[in-house]
Amino acid sequence: MLARLCAVLRDVTFHVSVVGSPEKYGGFGVSCVSDQWPGEGPLGGIITALLASAESGGPHQWNIIVGCDMPFLTSEWLAYLIQRSQASAAEVVAPQSAHGLEPLCACWRTSAVQKLQRAFEGGVRRVTEGMKHLTMEVLDESHWKRFDSADRLFWNMNTTADYDEAKRILEAERV
Repeated sequence: MLARLCAVLRDVTFHVSVVGSPEKYGGFGVSCVSDQWPGEGPLGGIITALLASAESGGPHQWNIIVGCDMPFLTSEWLAYLIQRSQASAAEVVAPQSAHGLEPLCACWRTSAVQKLQRAFEGGVRRVTEGMKHLTMEVLDESHWKRFDSADRLFWNMNTTADYDEAKRILEAERV
């Protein structure tokens, strides 16, 4: 699933990195950034990614951050999300599905890292709580539904059975 997501991201971004252990993810052909707060949840990983982006010195103001447990993200949707972000004055642009905000499929402005890090150091661990410290643009169903004809765009794999089902669906689509 990670290899598939990296391929989708390569279609729409300049650079793909994985936040996590280089020993675990180094074989996927992408650069790995060691999580500065391992075991502290996704917000620490988002901050790690934004710090790495800021330290790279590149001109990129926006970072698309996605969870590898969303197997049905598409390059068309992610390209649209990036386009919306680049036109936005917000610090984070995130879709909202029937399940709520989708912070692990969002664009984050690199400069938001200081606010997020302060919130994190103050005890915030939930990504949605961290987002409350930023200016946010929310993309509702009217923005993303056209990219979700199968009602799976934000489907998360939470169990082994979910992984097996996602794998089955993706393999069937390749045929």
